[in-house]
Amino acid sequence: MYLFGFSLDNLSLMSLTIASGFVVDDAIVMIENIARYIERGDAPLQAALTGTGEIGFTIISLTISLIAVLIPLLFMQDVVGRLFHEFAITLATTIVLSAVVSLTLVPMMCALIMRHRPEASRSRISLLAERGFQRIIDGYDRTLQWVLDHQALILIVAIATLAATCLQYWQIPKGFFPIQDTGAIQGITSAAQDVSFGEMARKQQALAEAILKDRDVTSISSFIGVDGVNTALSSGRMLITLKPRDERSETAEDIIRRLHEETENVSGITIAMQPVQDLTIDSTVGKAQYLFFLENPNQSTFATWVPRLVDRMRSMPEFENVSSDLELKGRQLKMTIDRETAARFDITRATIDNALYDAFGQRIASTFFTQTNQYRVILNADMRNLADVRRTLDGIYLPSATSTTGQVPLSAVVSLSEGDAPLRIEHLGQFPSASISFDLAPGASLGDAVDQIRKAEEDIGLPASFTTAYQGALSAFQKSLSNELYLILAAVAAVYIVLGVLYESFAHPITIISTLPSAGVGALLALNLAGAGLDIIGIIGIVLLIGIVKKNAIMMIDFALEARRVEGRSPRESIHQACLLRFRPILMTTMSALFAALPLMFGQGTGSELRRPLGICIVGGLLVSQLLTLLHDAGRLPRDRPHRG
Repeated sequence: MYLFGFSLDNLSLMSLTIASGFVVDDAIVMIENIARYIERGDAPLQAALTGTGEIGFTIISLTISLIAVLIPLLFMQDVVGRLFHEFAITLATTIVLSAVVSLTLVPMMCALIMRHRPEASRSRISLLAERGFQRIIDGYDRTLQWVLDHQALILIVAIATLAATCLQYWQIPKGFFPIQDTGAIQGITSAAQDVSFGEMARKQQALAEAILKDRDVTSISSFIGVDGVNTALSSGRMLITLKPRDERSETAEDIIRRLHEETENVSGITIAMQPVQDLTIDSTVGKAQYLFFLENPNQSTFATWVPRLVDRMRSMPEFENVSSDLELKGRQLKMTIDRETAARFDITRATIDNALYDAFGQRIASTFFTQTNQYRVILNADMRNLADVRRTLDGIYLPSATSTTGQVPLSAVVSLSEGDAPLRIEHLGQFPSASISFDLAPGASLGDAVDQIRKAEEDIGLPASFTTAYQGALSAFQKSLSNELYLILAAVAAVYIVLGVLYESFAHPITIISTLPSAGVGALLALNLAGAGLDIIGIIGIVLLIGIVKKNAIMMIDFALEARRVEGRSPRESIHQACLLRFRPILMTTMSALFAALPLMFGQGTGSELRRPLGICIVGGLLVSQLLTLLHDAGRLPRDRPHRG
């Protein structure tokens, strides 16, 4: 990570945790193979040389095929691809270093440390463990014999597994990123559109006091006024800091629901809240987690159709906190100049503009200079009378050369009319637009929400002149949803090409790849049981499972091919011996990867929700694929001999 300039963040922690499982896999395979020759009675040095020569090609195959799995991650496009670039680089670097260490340092250490121990010198615990493990292998052998006698049935099971994987992929809810609990909540407050600054400040303060009474809130940062984020005086912002995760029993989403109930009694102001996320690609902060835009060349049509769409979405169970930024109830004071009267008094438009700016602008009347500072004197009208605008305007006089007094009241040359006006007119590109934001209801997925948005537009008969533009997370989700299947297929294709080159065969890569659906079934089933949908993190977990699971198949197929080539055994004898001899290292490497994923699955730290789907996919996929891989590969006998020269 340091070599490539990456910092330690949430994604880096995920990659390092998974890498810890990959690091020991090659070493386990090498040590187990050398130990087999030492137990047979060979000298340690000779056993290290023989074991390394036998397993060296397998480790190289594992390393190259694992890197091939990561190739699609390295070339992912858009923002998501840039987010996971460091993830793939870290894993690829770890895999290469693990292979180098396993082919050099591990054999040397085995030759120096490992020694054959007679049964009489072994402890009782060691003997009991060895006998227990031998019983497991004997039981597996009996099952293996039955599998070898029913190869057609195993092929049917493999096809059924592939069908079950496709069915689960079609049915599982789709998402983008998991909602994290980072210990902070951001809120957007809204008051009446014609609220004054002083009234907005009082309402915001009352709302902050109500939120601070909550048992899980430690502090609040509150902002009002027009700035780069708040485009209207009637909106404000809050950043709510919660207690550390281990000091509270509820998640940020539960606290948000409770805060909505606790702030209902604060009149004249509402707040929309969402948890602050580590990974976000939205350029704007909305009133809810997700937002999209409606575009139309005719600005006046928004007042009719946007409220209808908002009301329809609020009636759907998939959405919560649906709102729009369309604010059309701002107060507008229109001043119409009586040009004939103004001309009679020799008053121009510039004269009126200057007078209004003197009263309500930031006119610098004078500057006081001291030894250490300077102070500007700002000219304005009496702010105490701004509530009565007409009375304030009546007190403004305009200079006139024709008037006997030299001053003409503003009301003599202008007429006033009040009405509604939009507080802002938002544009997306060249056209006027209005944004609609929403949160997902508990149990709803982002994929279902996108489908329901289209359905809501059809239900209200939204005119064809409107264009729906998904932005931020919704836009990235749309792109990732259309590409995630291709990402998995690209990983499988890359593995097939690499294995085909290594084995110089079209058949053996298919045998190895045919074990992958079992991992997909386990991963998707685990996500369903955990109540999680398939999101970007889950897709990454499935891609990693492709690399982990195929390692088991490579170890068995490679040994079986070697037995056929060197010892001249039949295909059935070769694969039978390979399954029995590789059972222990396969089980050990699987357990090492599984234990590396457990902290991701059960972690409870800040932002652990982002890492959890990755752990769920790997643990579920390994538990299901372990058995199916060991049995399925036994039912697919290698027929041709690879060339390694």
